[in-house]
Amino acid sequence: MKIIAYETRQDEQAYFDKIKEDLGINVFNVCDILSEENVHLTRNVYGISVLGHSKIDIHMIDALAANGVKHISSRTIGLNHIDLAYARKKGLIVTNSSYQPDGVAEYTIMMMLMSLRKYKQAMFRGNVNDYSLTGLSGREIKHCTVGVVGTGSIGTAVIYLLQAFGCKVLACSPTLGRKPELEPYAQFVDLETLYRESDIITLHIPLAENTRHIINEESFKIMKDGVVIINCSRGELIEINALIDNIENSKISSLALDVFEDESEIYHHDRRLDIIANRNMAYLRQFPNVVMTQHLAFYTENATKNMVTGSLSSFVKEIEQHQLLVRIEC
Repeated sequence: MKIIAYETRQDEQAYFDKIKEDLGINVFNVCDILSEENVHLTRNVYGISVLGHSKIDIHMIDALAANGVKHISSRTIGLNHIDLAYARKKGLIVTNSSYQPDGVAEYTIMMMLMSLRKYKQAMFRGNVNDYSLTGLSGREIKHCTVGVVGTGSIGTAVIYLLQAFGCKVLACSPTLGRKPELEPYAQFVDLETLYRESDIITLHIPLAENTRHIINEESFKIMKDGVVIINCSRGELIEINALIDNIENSKISSLALDVFEDESEIYHHDRRLDIIANRNMAYLRQFPNVVMTQHLAFYTENATKNMVTGSLSSFVKEIEQHQLLVRIEC
């Protein structure tokens, strides 16, 4: 069985080398994203492994299917970079990878604390030997109400971590509903109530048509003045123009983003010598109360290993399941 792994990062290579040997499969690693220029490499290949920057739309799926590809495996949890409906229509198997939620959950808590304690402003002052305190008085998370949107594995881990701070936690899951095991730790409410009563709002839901721009201008009208917004999920969950407007009018007191709408071809690339044509991103970065990191909340050694392992293992599991079904039918 031959596999092409696109978007292979240097830090993944050692895991690919070990895991493909353990599983006994042939993996050809490519550093570039899957594109029209290199899709020819997939001829007579069973499956491909990708990260989130490879946009697998209708045209790409047609090309993959024509080359004989049977299986697309993403080394990510989210699958919004793949046209799932069309892939199924063409008979392609699509799988994702998973990793322990702790890394993203811990990063989320860090972003909350950095926002509440005005870390960016303090750091910038220290860099120019300004050690004054004026304007740097922060807030304590213990006295905040934290609203967690999404109670999947990451949202659940965030809720558990918040127990150590003694704050009130509200939870809302647009897709999963109430989770009885979380009710001792969080009060389940509807989304409007969460927006209205939370001092801090953190997003932990996948990107889908019903969650795109789940925070928008109407949402901000409901929220408290001085709300803190945290997004370590997907940039497209927040409508960018509404976000900028509410930073400018001080509705948002602090904003921490590990993701950004239209981050593709920017994040995870060295763009130091380039002109980056993303005015919204550049404009948001200059605010003293906005922290932006380059989509790295997931990025731990354990998560990288799990992403590669999950992707390669999915090929083997599908082949074994198919062989089992053939034997049963015979």
